[in-house]
Amino acid sequence: MKPVIGIILRCNYLNNKTPINYISESVRRTFTKAGGEIYAILPIQDICYSDTSFNNFPELTKEEKQIIDKNLNMCDGIVFPGGKKLTPYDRYLLEQVIKKDIPVLGICLGMQLMSCYNEEKIIEKNNTKINHRQKNRSELTHKVMIKEDSKLFSILGKTEIMVNSFHDYHGTKNKFYKTVAVSEDGIIEAIEYPNNTFNIGVQWHPEISYNFDLNSRKIIDEFIKEATKKKR
Repeated sequence: MKPVIGIILRCNYLNNKTPINYISESVRRTFTKAGGEIYAILPIQDICYSDTSFNNFPELTKEEKQIIDKNLNMCDGIVFPGGKKLTPYDRYLLEQVIKKDIPVLGICLGMQLMSCYNEEKIIEKNNTKINHRQKNRSELTHKVMIKEDSKLFSILGKTEIMVNSFHDYHGTKNKFYKTVAVSEDGIIEAIEYPNNTFNIGVQWHPEISYNFDLNSRKIIDEFIKEATKKKR
């Protein structure tokens, strides 16, 4: 049986300004190819997520939290993908994932969510000469240095790798998550929650480079492996 991988839907607009919630094709196809069965987790509040600013999200109700819990109970692993906006349901899901030690991979915005865990922090805009907003999706653009005392190093067996980069903002240090990789300009590129089996956030997009980069495949394949162990 394949592990059920919960993917958090992201909000955006169509070209005609219609608000939507979506899973990108690179996420869907990659995690399916890696051996997961995709389970889409929708926002649950009766608001337009695309039109609501960060500070105006209402708090989750008890009933809304129960719906999120029900969705989480269907999953063996959770992916927080890239996107443009963090929401209360992202934060609550992360809290429950940590509590239940469910394998989780945060990508780009997903890692920035982790960097705000249990702290009132705001992600910061990039201010560096390194290209963190590449245009070509089929290349790797800058170096990342990885700490040896990390889960990420145990997966990759390397202290330096090349990664892709598609972000204008970045996360900052968090006292609960351990910083395990940085780019040459000091921007945090990977973090881990040390008390969980697999709880890793990366600033780059391994799902985009999965087909041509061995390191990307190793990260996602290891996540799927851990999710398979949690299969219910």
